[in-house]
Amino acid sequence: MNPTAGTVTRTRETKADARRDQLAESALMTLGERGYAKTSLREIAQNSLFSHGVLHYYFDNKIELITYCVRYYKAQCVTRYDEIVATSTTADELRIRFADKLVETLTDEPQMHRLWYDLRTQAMFEVELRQAVLEIDKSLEMMIWRVITRFAELSGAEPTLDAATTYALLDGVFEKALLEHLTDTGTALPTLHTRAWSLLPSLIST
Repeated sequence: MNPTAGTVTRTRETKADARRDQLAESALMTLGERGYAKTSLREIAQNSLFSHGVLHYYFDNKIELITYCVRYYKAQCVTRYDEIVATSTTADELRIRFADKLVETLTDEPQMHRLWYDLRTQAMFEVELRQAVLEIDKSLEMMIWRVITRFAELSGAEPTLDAATTYALLDGVFEKALLEHLTDTGTALPTLHTRAWSLLPSLIST
């Protein structure tokens, strides 16, 4: 049976998306090390298995590549707490597992988080980045909100703040810990754990 034109097109699109994902994984390593402003497409190519021409074939410019990279990475991040939310059976269990996971992701992926904060700042200046950054930021807000609403439910309570304010508070705690971790000042990891553990009860009313 011969494939239809639609099937061939979908197959090509699937292969193209898979190659873009490969390029994103490669580019993220360089971007995480060098940051947005200091990284060009040519430098990304020099630090990957792909040529400059291949990058240009799939992405018109650096902003298009970086936007794709961040969407790709954050799509994997925004569900990282969902298993904790789904399987925790007590408020204390969720609270400790959430704090543990924050420390784990800071330990394992500091460069990726640094890149995210870099791009979020750049979006204030680069119009082309804004839509993607705002969409991703909203998805992270909802990720945190799922944690807080489940924590409140397990505590027999209600959240005291709205989703955006709750996210801003926890995001600020995490960003400060990231700065401390990257600059090797203070005791970033245990401090982050303590701050998260202490902050959660203040975000609900019993």
